[in-house]
Amino acid sequence: MKKLLFLCLFITAVSAASAQQKARPYLNHLALYVQNLEKATEFYRDFLGLDTIPEPFHDGKHTWFSVGPLSHLHLIEGAKGPHAGDRNSHICFSVDSVEDFIVRLKKAGMTFINWAGEKEKITLRVDGVKQIYLQDPDGYWIEVNDARK
Repeated sequence: MKKLLFLCLFITAVSAASAQQKARPYLNHLALYVQNLEKATEFYRDFLGLDTIPEPFHDGKHTWFSVGPLSHLHLIEGAKGPHAGDRNSHICFSVDSVEDFIVRLKKAGMTFINWAGEKEKITLRVDGVKQIYLQDPDGYWIEVNDARK
């Protein structure tokens, strides 16, 4: 009887621990408030290459993108002016080659900076990851790097 009681308590404890692990939060989405939805959508879809996903509102004021297995980026139209945030607050996307991405930037007539703010320069982090920073049409900062998973 004691063994059965111990087994039941053990199973309950393992189940509770497993349930706690499953309850951990994960990033569902990021939302950016934009002035011109069409222009912002073109930037994230056509320039960065993000895939759009269905959005439930169908009101012409939202575009949703997949940015990970369970994460999305939501663009919401209605901002009255450009975003004026610091580049410390940014979204980061990883690419296979920062150099190839820079070629795309230059073809599009876009500029970038490194972390120190130097134009057309790449930051090399201490772990060997290359990174650059640019702004989307609304002024939100974006880091692009070549970090591996």
